[in-house]
Amino acid sequence: MLISFLLSALLAAAVALPGGPPVGMDYLAYDAANGRIWVPAGNTGNVDVVEVATGKVTSVGGFPTAPPRRPGRPRMGPSSAAVGEGVVWIGNRANNEICAVDARTLARGACHHLPSMPDGLAYVAATHEVWVTTPADRAITVVDVSSPKSSPPALIKIDGDPEGLAVDAARGLFYTNVEDKDRTLEIDARTRKIVASWPAGCGAAGPRGLALDEGRRLLFVACTDGASVRDVAHGGDGKEVGRLKTAGGVDNIDYAAKRGLLFIAAGMDATLTIARVNATGALAAVASIPTAKGARCVVAATDGTAYVADSAGGRLIVVKPPP
Repeated sequence: MLISFLLSALLAAAVALPGGPPVGMDYLAYDAANGRIWVPAGNTGNVDVVEVATGKVTSVGGFPTAPPRRPGRPRMGPSSAAVGEGVVWIGNRANNEICAVDARTLARGACHHLPSMPDGLAYVAATHEVWVTTPADRAITVVDVSSPKSSPPALIKIDGDPEGLAVDAARGLFYTNVEDKDRTLEIDARTRKIVASWPAGCGAAGPRGLALDEGRRLLFVACTDGASVRDVAHGGDGKEVGRLKTAGGVDNIDYAAKRGLLFIAAGMDATLTIARVNATGALAAVASIPTAKGARCVVAATDGTAYVADSAGGRLIVVKPPP
């Protein structure tokens, strides 16, 4: 049963970010070990770190910014984050670098230069690497971060534009979408070979973000108007076991495994849909919360609290999970 609009509105709060509005946001990350949301804040040259317990914001500054490639957009800067082993890796579109920040002290660390602009980042524990979607190269760029003097980045070529990413840490598997081909790929992180590929089922607009339930081996694929659930445990054919249609403008989705909740932010309709994932992977909407126009990226904490990026408003919209 859908929670009423009034109750949903009472569940929402906000955290204002320094330097805005606007604050350009794309890929956010949740560090469960330290209870923090990491917010690469693009045009401000900051990475804002939000304490989940208190809402306190600490800015890690000094990241380069650059003019936008399209008129009317904010300056480019740090845009993606991935939690590693004791560090959080930050991708910067302004200078094509990924840089380490100490996850506890927030001290800046080593940086690695990439051959092209980074989009999303993921840390792959099985190989001690950061995998980066780099659409300009139509590739996944792999950076060995096991030591400061690692080898040059390697490219895994993909027949199309990579978009979104998820990692099965236990099995050493990496997932990404091919946006312009409407497909999803499974890659073995150790061999760097594509081991499975299937249609994403999103249509001409193509797929966007990804999220994963490692325990049940369910892969959640964002379409621009909802999400599909794929069984990746049996045969690598990505059989669809659930689907939910939402309003348009969906980008990065997230999943809270302990609560069994999927979070889908629709920027065109300014709503966050919270869906329950049942034992077989079927989706059922349990709440619809008003957010802000253009708010299309979300990250979730362990307890199911969602943080929605409102770039135009320069804030995170914080939504507590439904009872």
